[in-house]
Amino acid sequence: MNTAPEQKITIDWKPDKSDNRPMYRQIVDYMSEMIASGHWAIGSRLPSQRSLAQQFGVNRSTITTAMEELSSYGVLGGDFGRGTYVTSNTWSLMMSAAPPDWGTYIRSGSFKPNVPTIQAINKLEFVEGYIRLGTGELAPELFPKKAMEDVLGRLSSQIPSLNYLEPLGLPQLREALARRLQAQGIPATPSSILITSGSLQALQLISLCMLQPGSCVYTESPSYLKSLQVFQSAGMKLHGLPMDNHGLVYWNLPPSSLQQGRSLLYTIPTFHNPTGTLMTQKRREELFRFCQNNRLPIIEDDAYGELWFDETPPKPMKTMDRSGLILYLGTISKTLAPGMRIGWLVGPETVIERLGDVKMQIDYGASSLSQWALKEFLESGLYDLHLTRVRQQLKKRRDLALNALNTHFGDIATWNIPQGSFYIWLRLPARLSTDRLFTKALEKNLLINPGSIYDYEKNTALRLSYAYAAEDKLEQGIASLAQVVRSML
Repeated sequence: MNTAPEQKITIDWKPDKSDNRPMYRQIVDYMSEMIASGHWAIGSRLPSQRSLAQQFGVNRSTITTAMEELSSYGVLGGDFGRGTYVTSNTWSLMMSAAPPDWGTYIRSGSFKPNVPTIQAINKLEFVEGYIRLGTGELAPELFPKKAMEDVLGRLSSQIPSLNYLEPLGLPQLREALARRLQAQGIPATPSSILITSGSLQALQLISLCMLQPGSCVYTESPSYLKSLQVFQSAGMKLHGLPMDNHGLVYWNLPPSSLQQGRSLLYTIPTFHNPTGTLMTQKRREELFRFCQNNRLPIIEDDAYGELWFDETPPKPMKTMDRSGLILYLGTISKTLAPGMRIGWLVGPETVIERLGDVKMQIDYGASSLSQWALKEFLESGLYDLHLTRVRQQLKKRRDLALNALNTHFGDIATWNIPQGSFYIWLRLPARLSTDRLFTKALEKNLLINPGSIYDYEKNTALRLSYAYAAEDKLEQGIASLAQVVRSML
C-alpha cells in the first residue's frame, strides 16, 4: 500500500481564552496557517485527538469539531489505523473562506454514520492487496458469466423499453417470484410482492413509514441489523435477544415489554448472519406462535435460504402465516449478483401498496434491466442450475476453511460448522481485543469483520467468510490471521 511520507508535527501554541472567537475556530485558523505556510507538510501525521486536546488545553469535542471542519475543506484526511494527516494545502485553504460550514450540515443530518470499523471495511474492500476474510458476497469466479451473456442476449428481443416500471415492480418478475414462493409453501401473489433495490432497501422502507420514533426492534444478538444504522437513524431502538443452538431464545422477551404498534421482531432464521445458526423447525413454530399470540409483527430475512449444502433447511416461517403477521424479505445479492440490486418484500397487499408508494418517492423503482434479467434467469431454469453449482462450490470452500482452522486455530479458538451460506463464527479468547486485532490484521493485509460490529455488548468473535477470497488466498489468510492472534495472546 502507498502511504504519504510522514513528518513530525510540533505544536507550541494554545488558543487564547480571552479571544472572542470560539476555541475550535482559533484551532482551525492556527492549523490552516501552519499548513498554508508549509510548516506542516502534506503527509504530516497529526497527534491523536486526545493528545491534541491536552496540548491545546481544550475538551476533546472541541478538537473533533475543528478537525471535522478542516476535513470538510479537504485539508485533513485519515486512514483507519494510521490516524489523521495533512492531505492538501493552498487550494483547499482558499476554499476555507467559503461561507458554508459543511461539517455542521453533515452533523445535523438525521441518518447516523457507520461506526469507524464498518467505514474502514467499506473502503478497504475496494483496495487491492487485502485478503478479504469477512466479505459477505460470492467470489467473482462464481458469477455465471456465460449464463448472464445468454440471458442478456435473449432480452434484446423481449424488452419493449427501459422506461420506469409500475410502483410494485415488473409484473412478469413478480409473477415468476410468486410461482417460486408458492412452490415453497409461501402464499404469495404478484400483488403481494414489492420489488426493491436489494433487501436492505426493504428495511429502509419499513423504517420510514411503518414505525414511530421510539419504537423497539427486537433482533438476535449478535445480528446483521446491528451493523446497520437504518432503524436507529429513524429514531428507533434495537434490543438484542440471545440465541442457543436451536435459534432465537424468544422467551427472554416478556410480553409485558411489547407495545402494540411500537414493536417488531427482525430475524434471520435460516443460516443466520453473522453466526450461521440454523433455527430448527420446532423453534420456528414456537416463535411464530409466541409472536402471533402477542401480536408482534415479524420481519423474516431469508437472504441465505437457498444456499444449503447437504439437506434443505426447514421452510420459512412465512409458510405458517395466514394472517399477514410476517413481512418476508428475499434477495439475489447472496445467490447471484449484489450489483443487480434486486430484492423483494412479501406481505399484506395494503402494506405492499404503502411501501410501493414510498419507494416511488425515493428512487422511482429498481433497475428495469435487472428486473427483466432476473425474470429471464428464473423462467429459463438457468438460476436453479447456477444455484446447484454455487452450493457445491461453497461447500468445498467451507471444508477448506474448516481444515485450515483445524490446522491453525485448533488450540486457540472454537467455531461452528455451517450447514449452508457463507459464514463461520470464529470465537476467540475473551481477553483478546477484536478492535486491536482488526488493526493488527490490516498490517498483514488481512481484512476481517469483528463480532463487535454485530453485537450489543463485548464480543470477541469474528465473522469468517469462505465465500469471497480465492481458495489459495483463503488458506493463506487463515494461516496469517492465526499468527496475528497468537502474537497478541
